[in-house]
Amino acid sequence: MRIIFFSLVLLFSIGSKAQKTGSNATIDSLPVSQIDIPIHVSLGSIYKLAERNVDTVFTSPNYPNDWVQSDCATRYKYHFRRSPLKMKMNGTTMDLGFTGYYRIIGSTRACAGNTVFSPWTPACRCGFDEPERRVNIGFTSKFELLPNHLLKTRITRTEPQPLDKCAVCFWGQDVTTSVMDGLKAELDLSKKAMEDSFGSYNLRPYLQQAWNKINDVYSIPGIGFFSLHPKILRMEKINAQNDFLNINIGISATPVISFLKPAPATSAVPDLSNSNNPGGFNIYLEAALQYDSLSKVLNGYLVNKRFDVSEGLFKKHIIIENTMVSGNEDGNMLIRLDFSGSFEGTVFFTGKPVYNADIKTIEVQEMDYDLRTKNLLLKTAKWLFNNKIISELKKYTSFKMDNYYATAATNLNGWLNREWTKGIKGSGTVKDLTLTSVKALPEHLLIRSNCTGQLSVAVTELELGL
Repeated sequence: MRIIFFSLVLLFSIGSKAQKTGSNATIDSLPVSQIDIPIHVSLGSIYKLAERNVDTVFTSPNYPNDWVQSDCATRYKYHFRRSPLKMKMNGTTMDLGFTGYYRIIGSTRACAGNTVFSPWTPACRCGFDEPERRVNIGFTSKFELLPNHLLKTRITRTEPQPLDKCAVCFWGQDVTTSVMDGLKAELDLSKKAMEDSFGSYNLRPYLQQAWNKINDVYSIPGIGFFSLHPKILRMEKINAQNDFLNINIGISATPVISFLKPAPATSAVPDLSNSNNPGGFNIYLEAALQYDSLSKVLNGYLVNKRFDVSEGLFKKHIIIENTMVSGNEDGNMLIRLDFSGSFEGTVFFTGKPVYNADIKTIEVQEMDYDLRTKNLLLKTAKWLFNNKIISELKKYTSFKMDNYYATAATNLNGWLNREWTKGIKGSGTVKDLTLTSVKALPEHLLIRSNCTGQLSVAVTELELGL
């Protein structure tokens, strides 16, 4: 889960660079984003972990000094070693097997109940004066993850398959069946111990930790604060094939980038949903351009710029001294221009910010203005701000998004298709990256965008602790 979480943070931040949202941004009407990422985990790491943590040698207690006395008439001691584990997963079933190599020493005596009638016979040996005896051993485990985060495991012991007979004592008594019966009893005890430990395993505490991480607010340098706002958690199609464990993790969320750091949300991890989604990611991101940033950009273009104006023989000029961008509750963008030159005063332009999807441009339309000056002769001098000035202003209040889309898509595709950390590699593509709407609010220029694509994660190495 932590791998998926940090990949999503980077995904959102690259797709929304240079966009920030005020702390009062609402997400109630924001469409829910769907992120479904298939993860392919190489089972080699899990097999290595099992190999390291399952003993290779088993002996009777205090071997070779002490005997195990199963009843009055029989005693034995043994040495058992195993081959490397043979593990194979298919679907939700895992088969674990190995070959056992054993030596056994035993002796008998005559008894009636607990009454002894003879001394122990000389020790009878199997697997000492000839190669160790061999037996194939195996378990089958079937896994099921329930919506309430319980991992249910059902373990079945397969019948031991002896490959060699075990003949003891000088008369060559075949005790293979007796050895197998004893081995099955030991294997059944192991099966019960595994079921007691892993038969029903509650993953909720671990998923709650991951859910808490997802709910955290994360700082993205140069951009703002990222909040995922997760709603639904899905974990579907858990199965294994060709030595890879395949898990499809899905999250429904309403991500937002905030200019001011919001308080982190807390919630209980929801039960797993089994709703089917088409896969890939379909992200709706709410962000914004701050008016102070827009003012700085506009000042860079217009401050100290001179405009010559005329009405017949009346020739004058104005010089832009300062600009300021803001918004109002009617959805209008307000642009204030302070000017000097032949006259001094302030003009307020108003217009509707609109996203033109055909040319991929944010532009201000329906522009009008209100002139304010101490010079009474200019109160009605609409000609002072002729089409030339308005055209110039429109040019600098239009934002072409083509380069942004191309750069963002290139950067995002580059990040998706690389090794994020040792043993963890992403593979994906951005299918579409577009701005869907723009609206002027009193606090900021609200922008919503949408990004769709595919992403999968391959895990070939895991740092697994004991």
